[in-house]
Amino acid sequence: MPYLIIFSLIIFFNPLIIPVFAKDSPLTVVSFGGAYGAAQQKHMIDPYMVKTKQTLLFDNYSGGVAEMKAQVEANKILWDVIDIEAIDLDRACSEGLLEVLPRNILTKGSNGTPAKQDFLPLALANECGIGIMVWANIFAFNKETIGDNYPTSINDIFDTEKIPGKRALRKRPQVNLEWALLADGVPKAQLYDILATEKGQQRAFAKLDTIKDDIIWFNSWSQAPQLLNDGGAVIVQSANGRIYDAIAKDNKPFQIVWDNNLYDMDVWSIVKGSQHKQAALDFIAFATGSKPLAGMADIAYGPTRKSSMAFVSPKVIPFLPSSHMPKGVKVDSFFWSDYGEALGVKFNQWLLKQ
Repeated sequence: MPYLIIFSLIIFFNPLIIPVFAKDSPLTVVSFGGAYGAAQQKHMIDPYMVKTKQTLLFDNYSGGVAEMKAQVEANKILWDVIDIEAIDLDRACSEGLLEVLPRNILTKGSNGTPAKQDFLPLALANECGIGIMVWANIFAFNKETIGDNYPTSINDIFDTEKIPGKRALRKRPQVNLEWALLADGVPKAQLYDILATEKGQQRAFAKLDTIKDDIIWFNSWSQAPQLLNDGGAVIVQSANGRIYDAIAKDNKPFQIVWDNNLYDMDVWSIVKGSQHKQAALDFIAFATGSKPLAGMADIAYGPTRKSSMAFVSPKVIPFLPSSHMPKGVKVDSFFWSDYGEALGVKFNQWLLKQ
């Protein structure tokens, strides 16, 4: 039997050997690709490699906890540092999928402010993550394909008589259930209390039923501007930065609607059991410095450090989620930690119903 086959069989039947070789492999960082990933590449990944002369593997994933959970449960960790949405962070941390991140790795702000005072409190609220940026779930339209009526409120997503055509939504319960209830008249202050009830959940799915035949589902945020550009949908749910990038860099005739935006945060975390934990901590310490975080404003995401704002162009500030918070709702990540798995099952069951 060839030596390569024998060697492969030894590794397969003795997975304890794998971490030994994993220590010699490059640090793997995963995020969401597209314009967002490009900004991270420019302001975090590449500068870190230049500074340390180390090679990083930078890859994409679609979000959620399923992939990292599979790796942790199988004790075969493929990722080290992961960009995770706060809406998934509390669940991933409570299920033991992420390492605890010590705060003493964080650097002072560019103006000398201690990290604890410089970061937004929300950015350090969970022990398993360090906040990168504040972003918002918004919806947008193409001014050249929408027709005579422009959408102005969350209600217009659910009004196919006023605005005919397909709506493109991300294929997960988060955001869609909140928007359904908000469009059905639920006050912002009562949103998550009502969504926590069986009656509230039924109400949300009933509202989604009214446009179910007009929904195009997508998995990756990078698909949102594509669907808007090629006419696949007249209204598209998106992370605000994806649409801003298309407007600012590609001069696309898109327009963002901020009504009932759901704003949240992304964080850097380390997958539990990473064989490169110290290197991962070093990368996160660098990537959450004042200047690297300011780079997130390239695509209109708000940096999580106050000192970063000195490096942000005033032209971008009107496009930052922080400029539209009164129109929005803070995503309740604790709610999704408690109800995410159950509502994920209900959502998938709802998708299969004719």
